[in-house]
Amino acid sequence: MKPKVPTLDSVTTINEDGSRYFLHPADVRGFWTRWRRVVGYGLLILFFALPHVRVGGEPAIFLDLGGRKFHFFGMTLMFQDLWLLFFLITGVGFGLFFVTAIVGRVWCGWTCPQTVFLDHVVRRIERLLEGDAPSRRRLDEMPWTVGKIVRRGVKHVLFFVFAWVVAHTFVSYFVSAPVLWGMMWRSPAENWGLFLFVVGMSVALYVDFAWFREQFCIVLCPYGRFQSALVDENTIVVGYDERRGEPRGKPGSVTGDCIDCRRCVQVCPTGIDIRHGLQMECIGCEACIDACDEVMERLGRPKGLIRHDSLSRFAGREWKFFRPRVYLYLFFAVVGMVAFVVAIGNVKPVTLFVTRMQGAPYIRDGGMIRNQFLVRLGNKKGEMEKYWVRVKGEVEGLVASGVTSGGIELRRGEEIVEPLVLIVPDEAFRGNFAVEVEVVDGDGKVVQKREVPFLGPYRSGGKK
Repeated sequence: MKPKVPTLDSVTTINEDGSRYFLHPADVRGFWTRWRRVVGYGLLILFFALPHVRVGGEPAIFLDLGGRKFHFFGMTLMFQDLWLLFFLITGVGFGLFFVTAIVGRVWCGWTCPQTVFLDHVVRRIERLLEGDAPSRRRLDEMPWTVGKIVRRGVKHVLFFVFAWVVAHTFVSYFVSAPVLWGMMWRSPAENWGLFLFVVGMSVALYVDFAWFREQFCIVLCPYGRFQSALVDENTIVVGYDERRGEPRGKPGSVTGDCIDCRRCVQVCPTGIDIRHGLQMECIGCEACIDACDEVMERLGRPKGLIRHDSLSRFAGREWKFFRPRVYLYLFFAVVGMVAFVVAIGNVKPVTLFVTRMQGAPYIRDGGMIRNQFLVRLGNKKGEMEKYWVRVKGEVEGLVASGVTSGGIELRRGEEIVEPLVLIVPDEAFRGNFAVEVEVVDGDGKVVQKREVPFLGPYRSGGKK
């Protein structure tokens, strides 16, 4: 099958009759490809290793939804601390906008999981088993012989195994790796919901790796659409120097530097021709830069016919780095990250919630007035900490029992709910008053406190 010629009228992956045209990007070598591979393999190592690396007795990143607590490199956040993520997401989001406004879709080409999995694992497997791009196209057209069945079968088995490993690794960020490993050796019926989720995710990833591929970037991912709003003529993008390259022609003729070898098209993972200008399908992977530089080097011509540059400089105009949108994105990114750091620094090592038990607000019995509460106490500090709960009130004769009866030992991330009973003699009660519930650590330092009202009957001349 002859490779399809990209146009601006439709995406390359769609034939004229509406059927799918399967791309087989050629392999490429060069400076950018080499460093993308280093970054990609580094990200893969991090992704697969973080659930197994333990910091302070917990996985480096562990989003324990069941226990309603989250561990980030030794720091533990309870469910009620999720509001902090608003600032983190704001900072990261506007930081990504800032980076995109400066250097284009570097996220898509270098760090997006879809790109990392496809370029650095899936396509490497495919090239190892089926050869280069021309060999893969010839294999597509061959009849189904035993050799083709074996090669395609092994490839798809490896694709599914990789999808299965990725799915389980993803789940291990929410169910600790040792617990997940134990589940895998037991009957699926014991954890039916999780089993179906992993199976569904494995199948979805396999379909993506084996068939959907670049369609995810072109059809599903919204980031390509955001590009038109985030970049401008001063954004550094991957582009073709039309003034230097045109008119195209073979070496030896009086033409521009582009010899129309189409090498830039052959290596593009989304099948575009970068010489048509900046397009939504371009993910900024720099494969066309390395491919063109290799051709220019062979011809003895300067590199950079396809390079990183702004649209304004490609057109011969002045490039402006400082512009309003850059300041705006940077401002909100810094505000979000600073707010997150400040908020994290003010997070208490202990969570304390005091709620009144259901039923009557107070109970009169035997000359005493009793208020009953539930105390929720959680430890976000060390591996094992001991705390004491004490009560302070302005009424003489106040007696506390329940959670105040002794020290409480808590592992990091552990929460307990204990009753707290407050009793005041009837004759000492002059009206509702405030009670302060404090949590004291092993050093005698008050690490958290809450104020709750002690309620009782109305006293004439007193407080209600």
